[in-house]
Amino acid sequence: MEKVKVYFCREINPESIVKMYDKLGVKLKGNVAVKLHSGEEGNQNYIKPEMVKKIVNYVNGTVVECNTAYEGERNSTEKHKKLMENHGWTKYFDVDIMDAEGPDKVLKIENGYVLKENYVGKNIDNYDSMLVLSHFKGHPMGGYGGALKQLSIGCASSEGKAWIHTAGVDKDQTTAWDHLPEQDKFLESMADAASSIVEYFNGNIAYINIMVNMSVDCDCCAVAEDPCMKDIGILSSLDPIALDQACIDLIYNSNDPGRDHLVERIERQNGRHTIDAATTLGFGNKEYELIEID
Repeated sequence: MEKVKVYFCREINPESIVKMYDKLGVKLKGNVAVKLHSGEEGNQNYIKPEMVKKIVNYVNGTVVECNTAYEGERNSTEKHKKLMENHGWTKYFDVDIMDAEGPDKVLKIENGYVLKENYVGKNIDNYDSMLVLSHFKGHPMGGYGGALKQLSIGCASSEGKAWIHTAGVDKDQTTAWDHLPEQDKFLESMADAASSIVEYFNGNIAYINIMVNMSVDCDCCAVAEDPCMKDIGILSSLDPIALDQACIDLIYNSNDPGRDHLVERIERQNGRHTIDAATTLGFGNKEYELIEID
């Protein structure tokens, strides 16, 4: 099997993000959803609107998000809209909280490990293609957060997030946290959900991971640890599995003093299992060729 191309640039700025998209040789068509993380209120590490303004405008995209399934400032449409304004997203972009109103869209998962369906915001039907713009860092539950997390938990509605976190047991955000499964079932549920989004867009999707502000915690944490590693760069690919694997490898092969802290978080949560599960599902390949761009 031919190795997947993953492009890598060490320079992190708005122009480099556009350059890394152009390297993919695709032009996302029609109405383009740009899936990113709006950042929980109080979080200091999320990627700010000014950093991604050029790429969102370049693809003529709409910033899309979904409500959360935990306490905070993004677990209802009203609060989430206010936060999007406070964080500056609506100043620069058209913003769509895809599950602002129900009912959810149900995506079938034919060959899932755990899940047979995924619940996403119904507004996903408004888009012809998607740019998955991920902040690569650690994650308290998933071990790490990258493209696969954005595809799965990121695109899921509030009920869908509860469904993934409970491995298909509970869709109620008030009770889901009492029904958490053993860890690998959660990670496999993420892989299942990610596969349904990839299938939905049927090739009209591209991925960029930005390795900056790498804390062991996610942008969903109101109180997050400060970054533990120096910034690494920007990576892009048409394969989310190869892209996340390349980012993981850059961390593991780093001699940064903070590397061990992040690796400990990834391994404690068995985070790489998500990549392995996604590979088995067959919507990507973790064998890649890393192509460094000046």
